[in-house]
Amino acid sequence: MNRNLIIVGASTYSLVAYEIAQDMNCFDKIDFVDDNKLIAPNGAKVIGKTNDICKFSDEYTDVIVAIGNPDVRLSLIYRIKNTACLSIATLISPRAYISPSAMIVEGTIVEPLAVIHALCTIKTGCIISAGAVINHKSICEEGVHIDCNATVAGYMIVPARTKLASGEVYK
Repeated sequence: MNRNLIIVGASTYSLVAYEIAQDMNCFDKIDFVDDNKLIAPNGAKVIGKTNDICKFSDEYTDVIVAIGNPDVRLSLIYRIKNTACLSIATLISPRAYISPSAMIVEGTIVEPLAVIHALCTIKTGCIISAGAVINHKSICEEGVHIDCNATVAGYMIVPARTKLASGEVYK
């Protein structure tokens, strides 16, 4: 069976997800759904709305929610998960470093040059942006966004739905 991906959202962040998914080289087809837009940032036609996702289950296997707002992102992830019509994907750039002992849960997006060190846990629906560092044995609760070049010190727990700004250090 071919692996095909639906990206929920058709804004700038969905293009980031699209490019990571392409770099992963494991999806045969990648398309977008969005409730407000007809064209994705890469010029592709949006194939439907969020309520249409299950209608595509014969053709698509995976879905990722690429929306910045953590409440919306998590709500959509859990709504899709409850329907069980598609698998919730995890996108990890091949240019990120992920420790073999780290655990990354579904619905998370890890961008290029991010570092997730030993014994870290990244829970559902997180975004770990380019150059971010999650140091050893830290936990990012669900919906966390660690922005570009932000750092989570070792042994920290970042509360759910927290956003660390670019360059910020959480200690």
